[in-house]
Amino acid sequence: MIDDALFGKPLISLITIGLAGIVVWHLLSRQRPTTRLVVQILFFAMMTLILVVSGIEPHRFQGYESEDPQALLVIVAKSLWWIHLAWAVIGFIRLYLVLEGSPREARLLQDLVIGVVYIGMALSVLAFVFGVPIGTLVATSGVVAIILGLALQNTLADVFSGIALTLGRPYIIGDWILLSDGTEGRVVESNWRATHILTSANNVVVLPNSFLAKLGLTNVSRPDETHLLVLTIRIAPTRMPASVRQVMATALASCNSIVREPPPVVALKGLDATALEVELQFRVTSPSQRVTARNEVLDLVYRQCKSAGLLLAVPAAASVLTGDLPTEESARPPRVTPLELIEAIPIFATLTSDEKQKLAETTAVREFRKGDVLVREGEMLPSLMMVRAGIIAARHGDEERGRLAPGDFFGETGLLAGMQEACTLEALTSVTAYEIDQEAFAPLLSERPALAEEVADHLASRAERFRNGASLPPEHARSAHAILKTIRTIFKA
Repeated sequence: MIDDALFGKPLISLITIGLAGIVVWHLLSRQRPTTRLVVQILFFAMMTLILVVSGIEPHRFQGYESEDPQALLVIVAKSLWWIHLAWAVIGFIRLYLVLEGSPREARLLQDLVIGVVYIGMALSVLAFVFGVPIGTLVATSGVVAIILGLALQNTLADVFSGIALTLGRPYIIGDWILLSDGTEGRVVESNWRATHILTSANNVVVLPNSFLAKLGLTNVSRPDETHLLVLTIRIAPTRMPASVRQVMATALASCNSIVREPPPVVALKGLDATALEVELQFRVTSPSQRVTARNEVLDLVYRQCKSAGLLLAVPAAASVLTGDLPTEESARPPRVTPLELIEAIPIFATLTSDEKQKLAETTAVREFRKGDVLVREGEMLPSLMMVRAGIIAARHGDEERGRLAPGDFFGETGLLAGMQEACTLEALTSVTAYEIDQEAFAPLLSERPALAEEVADHLASRAERFRNGASLPPEHARSAHAILKTIRTIFKA
C-alpha cells in the first residue's frame, strides 16, 4: 500500500489545478501563443511542486492495491501531469519552431513533432501510470501496424503525398492549375488528404493527394497569372501577306481585353491556293478572361477584315472548285457604307429604313492622322462620329480606358444631349470616320417628336451603365427627363 501521507488534500489540489489548467488552455485565444505558454508553464510548475512535496514520482510506476480507494486519485493526478507536460512542450514548439520564409514547411514540421510528443505522452502514461510493459507492447504493435497499414494504405498514400506536395510547393492556395487529365481551376483548399479545386463551371473538384501527385501539373499562376491564347484565322489570299498581317496586328491593337505587354504576335503559318493561315498569339490577365478576350478578338478581326476589304477563307475541309476561289483580280471585298454603320448603332434602332437612308445621305467623311486629338476630355462634340477605319484611344486623365475600332461610334452624347465627353479621344493610327451633325438629325425629330423620348431613354440607360463602371462627369448622371429636355432645347423641337 502507498503511504497514506501521499494522499489527501495535496493530491486533490493537484487534480483541481490540472482540471483548471485544461479549462484555461481552451479559453485562451490561439492568437496569443506567448500568453498560453506562460500560463501553461505556471500550471505545470504548480502541479510539479505538489508532486514533489507529496513524494510522488510521475516518471516511475508505483503499484496500487485494488482495494485502495486513493489509487484512482494517483492515476488521475499523474495522467494530468503528463498531459500538461505535453502541452507545455507543444507551446514551445508552436512558438519557437519557425522556418523563416517557409510558413508551410514550418507548420508541417510542427505537426510532425507535435505528433511525436503526443505519442510519447501516451506511451509514458501507459508505462508510468498504468504499468504497461512498453517493450512487449511495441513488439506486439508491429503486427498491428502491418494490419493497419494494409487497411489504410490509400489513406496513408494520401497523407505522404500531401507531405510531398507541401514540401515541393508546386502550388499554393489561390493558384490556377491545369492537370494532365484536363481538370482546371483555382486551388481553394489543401489538407493532408486531398486538394480542392474550384473549376470555371463553379464546381469544387476534390482530388486525393496520391492521385494528384501522379498527374502532370501546370501552374498557370506562375510566374504570373497572364495566360497565352492562340487563335488561327484563315484569310482568302486576295491581298499580299504583309497587308493581311498588318490588318491582323491592327485588330489586336484595338482589343481592350488583352495584355499590352508583352505585345501580341501575328504569325503567318501557311499559304496555299485556298487560304493564308494566320496565327494570333496574345495574353490575358487571367484564365477567367479567356472567353471574353477570344470573343472580342474574333469580333475585331471580322470588323477589321471588313474595313480593309479582306475575305475570310472557306474551311479547309470544304470541297471547292479552284475556279470558284477569289483572287486579287476577282475578289469583291465587302463594302462598309454609312448606312451599314447607322444600322449597327443602337440609338438609331427605332428609325425606319427610309429614315436611316436619309441620315446616311447626309454623312460626311472625316480623315485624321496618327496622333490627332479628335476631342478632349470635358469638351462637347456636336456631331456623331462612326469609325470607318483605324484605331482611337480613349483616355481619362493619364489612364487609357479603352480603344475604338471600325464599327464603334462616339459623340452621340454631345450631338443629342449636349453632354461633355468623358474621355480624350486620340487617333493611334490613320482614322477614317463618318460624321453626322445636328442639322442632319434635326429633320428626324421634327417629323417624329416621339423619337426624342426614345433617344433620351437610351442615352440615360447608357450613361447609367458607364457610370457604374467608371468615374464620369456629373452631367452624365442626368435622368431621361433631363436629357429629353436638353434634346428639345438643342433642336428647338
